[in-house]
Amino acid sequence: MRNSFFCIDAHTCGNPVRLVAGGGPLLLHAPISERREIFVRDHDWVRQALMFEPRGHDIMSGAIIYPAYREDCDFAVLFIEVSGCLPMCGAGTIGTVTAAIEEGLVKPREPGRVAIETPAGRVDVTYEEKGGYVETVRLHNVASYLHEADVEVDVPGMGRLRVDLSYGGNYYAVIEPQENWSGLDGMTASDIVGCSQKLRSALADICDPIHPDDARIRGVHHAIWCDLPVNDTSDGRCAVFYGEKAIDRSPGGTGTSARMAQLYGKGRLTVGSRFRHESLIGTVFEGRVEAEARIGPYSGILPSIGGWARVIGHNTIFVDDRDPLAHGFQIR
Repeated sequence: MRNSFFCIDAHTCGNPVRLVAGGGPLLLHAPISERREIFVRDHDWVRQALMFEPRGHDIMSGAIIYPAYREDCDFAVLFIEVSGCLPMCGAGTIGTVTAAIEEGLVKPREPGRVAIETPAGRVDVTYEEKGGYVETVRLHNVASYLHEADVEVDVPGMGRLRVDLSYGGNYYAVIEPQENWSGLDGMTASDIVGCSQKLRSALADICDPIHPDDARIRGVHHAIWCDLPVNDTSDGRCAVFYGEKAIDRSPGGTGTSARMAQLYGKGRLTVGSRFRHESLIGTVFEGRVEAEARIGPYSGILPSIGGWARVIGHNTIFVDDRDPLAHGFQIR
C-alpha cells in the first residue's frame, strides 16, 4: 500500500514545522486529548514516517489539524515530533497558525484571533496579517508552573547539578550556570545533546512529575539550558533539548513558558513582566507573564509567547510499503 500525505513545510524562528494538510488518519470525534491516545495507539507510524529519516530528521516537528471537539475552539491540533505526540508545542503552534491561515486551511470566527484545542488544553492565539501573509503570532499558552525547585541530581561526566522542574505545556529540567556547568559559551551542539541525554536519564531515576489536572501528562522529557543573552535587547538565552538528539532552533514556546514559570516561582518575574528569550541562532521569542494561575496546589502563571514563522514549501510525501525504510528510522 502507498499512502500519500500533502504537507505544508514552514519554520518558526528557524525550527521546522511540517503541517499535514492531507492524508492524516481519520479519528473518532472526541476531545483531542482522547484522540491523541488513539493516534499513539493505532497510527504512530504516521508520525514516525513523516518525522524520522529519510523524510524528516532529528529535529523535525509537525502537526495535524482536526475539527475541534470543544465548541469554544476553531480547530484542534495533534503535535507530532521526533520525540512523540506532545501535549503542546509552542513553535509548532506558531508555525501551524501561520501556515493554516496563509494557505486557507482554517477560517477564524474572528479575524486575527483563533482558539485551538490542544491535548494540554485550550490555547488562544492572536496574529497580525499583512498582504495575505501572517507577520507575527502570539500564543496564550496553557497555565504554567514551577513544579519543584533546586532538585539535586548526579549526572555522569558532569557531577552534581541543581535543576528546577517546570511545566509550560511539557515538563522541563531548567538548568542555570553553576559550579559544575559554566554556561552555553564553548559548548557545541553535540555537547548539549550528550549532557541532556545524561541529565534526563539521571532525573528519570529520582523524579516523575505528574500534571495535577491530567495524569496522562507526566515525566521530564525536555531540558532547557539557560544563560545570559548575546543580544543587548534580550533578557536570556537558551538551548532547548527534546527527542533523542534534537536542539530547538527557536527559543522554544513551551520552553520559554516553563522558563518564565520558573523565574516567576522564584520571585524573579512578576505579572506583567516581559521576557525576551534568545535562541542559539539568535532568533527571539517575546514572552509575557499575563496573569497568575492555579494548577492544582501550585501557584503559576498564564504566559504568552510572541514570534513569527514562514512557509517554505509544499511537499507531497509518499509512504510506500514496498520501501523497506517506509516507516522511518533514527540513528542513535
